[in-house]
Amino acid sequence: MVVGAFAVELDTVVVGSGPGGYVAAIRAAQMGQKVAIIEREFIGGVCLNVGCIPSKALISAGHAYHNAKGGSEVFGVKSTGAELDFQKTQEWKDNEVVKTLTGGVEMLLKKNKVEIIRGEAFFNNERELTVVGEDDSHQLYSFNNAIIATGSTPIEIPGFKFGGRVLDSTGALNLKEVPKKFVVIGGGIVGSELGMAYANLGADVTILEGSPQILPTFEKDMVKVVEKKMKDRGMTVHTKAMAKEAVDNGDSVTVKYEVNGEAKEVEADYVLVSVGRRPNTEEIGLEGVGIKTNDRGLIEVDNQGRTNVKNFFAIGDIVPGAALAHKASYEGKVAAEAIAGEPAAVDYKVMPSVAYTDPELASYGLTQKEAKEQGLDVHASKFPLAGNGRALSLDQKEGFLRLVATKEDNVLVGAQMVGANASDVMAEVGLAIEAGMNAEDIALTIHGHPTLSEAVMDTAEALLGQPIHM
Repeated sequence: MVVGAFAVELDTVVVGSGPGGYVAAIRAAQMGQKVAIIEREFIGGVCLNVGCIPSKALISAGHAYHNAKGGSEVFGVKSTGAELDFQKTQEWKDNEVVKTLTGGVEMLLKKNKVEIIRGEAFFNNERELTVVGEDDSHQLYSFNNAIIATGSTPIEIPGFKFGGRVLDSTGALNLKEVPKKFVVIGGGIVGSELGMAYANLGADVTILEGSPQILPTFEKDMVKVVEKKMKDRGMTVHTKAMAKEAVDNGDSVTVKYEVNGEAKEVEADYVLVSVGRRPNTEEIGLEGVGIKTNDRGLIEVDNQGRTNVKNFFAIGDIVPGAALAHKASYEGKVAAEAIAGEPAAVDYKVMPSVAYTDPELASYGLTQKEAKEQGLDVHASKFPLAGNGRALSLDQKEGFLRLVATKEDNVLVGAQMVGANASDVMAEVGLAIEAGMNAEDIALTIHGHPTLSEAVMDTAEALLGQPIHM
């Protein structure tokens, strides 16, 4: 063991280099701070390496293979003998997508003069921490301010110990072959996305979800559109299903579960457990510093990301709220600016929630129910994508776009969309809600034709009682 004799002085230290950490580090450097970022595993964190980005790569590959197998025959395009080289798919995902992005993040950190420290951080007190390197070296650092962005880890449930044929999301993304049969426990965003991706890649997929519907954070009428597509893909979905045990058979795994008290089982090549994540707040020295966490291990913070210890900030999956990469990035910028003395503060008025299912789901701001619970008098309009020329030409007419606005002056407070490219189309509505615009502002904005974004204009016109295309 090599021990650093003297403490290296730092201004702001960021622990964790995921979408929250690296963004916080760059913004802090832009604000004139001397910044170091500590990473124990890989630059870019879970999102860029084994989460958001590689999962979208597999989703894209699944669409391409499905279309090559005959999914494009509706256009008169026929193909025969389509084959999948899944090893090449994985190589493309890892080398062309993940490595390109993570390498770019590392370059951006260096460009902004952020020092990258490899190792595991442990806070000794309010002003010092120790970094343990891969070679078991110990280096002491002193700092003025710290931003904790250590992210989260998949939850392991009883009877389903990770390993072998029981996978967490990282394992599911890095399979060497496409399973013939694949079971997903947890029909939330991650489970539904990966389940559909592997279904498109040729797997026979079963999803077991404990709640009454899959994708429980989205409204039921949106989810029904996705459920229909899952059925079309040959997927099996069981809701109110409680997973009990995974039995490893050597060359397969038997998943035992219950539905309405009735014992059932299904055999598969692999089972993915995707039931949520827990914050990485243990074993980094928070107790010794006196930083408070709640009963879920989350760090309580104020509207600038500041903990109860004034020079410590926390962002992302380790603080209350949705565990979303874009939320972490947003909070990282706020924390960095707060350290610099700026009057920055979080405002979650329009926090996007997106699922890259088929079709995609996107929700911004408030639903009708949420708006009414907050005492707002609202109404809504719903435009079917079957009335959108671009959706028809893409043969993706399933779904709709809904706008929620105040009755008095039609100020937009929320929007939901299920349909093609919902993740991109809805950004316009997010800006409109954030800026306090009303439906007329959207209706009077000239939208290109034919585009999916015209559905936003059409929905706004419907909200004003002046629909053209429905």
